[in-house]
Amino acid sequence: MRLDGKRALVTGAGRGIGLAAAAALAEAGAHVVLLARSAGEIEAASQAIRQNGGSAEALACDVLDLPAVQQAIADQTPFDILVNNAGTNRPAPFSSVTIEDFDAVLNLNLRSAFFVAQAVAQRMIASQVRGSLIHITSQMGHVGGRERTVYCASKWAMEGMSKSIALDLASHGIRSNTIAPTFIETELTRPFLQANDFQNFALSKIKLGRLGTVEDLMGAVVFLASSASALITGTSIVVDGGWTAD
Repeated sequence: MRLDGKRALVTGAGRGIGLAAAAALAEAGAHVVLLARSAGEIEAASQAIRQNGGSAEALACDVLDLPAVQQAIADQTPFDILVNNAGTNRPAPFSSVTIEDFDAVLNLNLRSAFFVAQAVAQRMIASQVRGSLIHITSQMGHVGGRERTVYCASKWAMEGMSKSIALDLASHGIRSNTIAPTFIETELTRPFLQANDFQNFALSKIKLGRLGTVEDLMGAVVFLASSASALITGTSIVVDGGWTAD
């Protein structure tokens, strides 16, 4: 489970799951590059990781600007690990979803994730790096959800994408897997997760009886990044407290 000497790229690393993933990978010994458009956040996060004894640097870039992010990745020393985490959601009833909503969610959750993974994998292949691609999807990539048609579409697509990436890259020794969380409490999600109606609904579905925390995902992140999962590719670790079990 150690990652000493490995290089990891984490997208959407300024806060929440991405920030926690970066910290966990650094704690396991990896040099972590935190990528997000929020330069101040990732600079502060990188500094905090270094002060805690880890190795980290910030890379300010918007994953929606594909030429810029492709060039940024090409300019880096090849990575051993990718945590493809940047994403968004715009909950709405199916009948109310706008073209703008659809494009915003699919462009970030799927289009940018696809081409970030491709850019990282191209560098791995060229340098003969036997690496690990980890895509943060959702339990909603395994089931449906009310007012989440577009989000589910993007996450189901990411699940299929990861399986096909795994098949295409297996001959290069590059693995591709997903981590599919339930509702995780972060600064961004806390306001709606604390609403009584929604919280009661979520807790009725999560069999272990509590919302997720970013810490609940870190074991899976480090596991999939490390040689402990060397024979695991093309699958999903569903961290959902039992939501999808029935």
